[in-house]
Amino acid sequence: MRTLVVASSNKKKKKELINLLKGLELNVQSIDDVDINVPDIIEDGKTFKQNAIKKAVTVSKIIKGFVIADDSGLMTDCLGGRPGIRSARFARAKATDIENNKKLLRLMAKAPEKKRSATFVSTVALAENGHLIRCVEGTCKGRIGFKPIGHNGFGYDSLFTPRGYRLTFAQMKPDFKNRISHRSKALKKARKVIAGFIRRGL
Repeated sequence: MRTLVVASSNKKKKKELINLLKGLELNVQSIDDVDINVPDIIEDGKTFKQNAIKKAVTVSKIIKGFVIADDSGLMTDCLGGRPGIRSARFARAKATDIENNKKLLRLMAKAPEKKRSATFVSTVALAENGHLIRCVEGTCKGRIGFKPIGHNGFGYDSLFTPRGYRLTFAQMKPDFKNRISHRSKALKKARKVIAGFIRRGL
């Protein structure tokens, strides 16, 4: 059975990615399961796509098997797309979720309900042997609330209510969130690519 390594050091994101990849005829592992020193990868791309590709391709050069990497974030309309690719380090380098959420709420303090639209974006890159196989994207539109609500999830989940729902991502059960989230949409596309490779014996 071939191996697929999830290239993420974010424990909560890594767990979510592994759960979304269940059912494939692959030995799915996290990067921490592989007994190889992986160098720190500087996410200096200007887009989610550039960062996801860099992570997947870099790790695939030193790890045997498929490597999948995700770069995701929140884009708000009233802030011109911010925090965007800086979502994880919006408040500062190595910021906590609480710090990032506080900064976002502060910057959006004067934005009325109708101006609080936002989109979660996830770009997933699949690579092997230092070569990009495919890059796919998933999005989820919604709005930003006025205060954090809920205790599940991570990142900006407690502020984000997806369109058509009354609960924030952080109020939803993980299994339900994983059916509608930006990351699940991207990984559904990636699963089809991986399944095709397995089916063809590539």
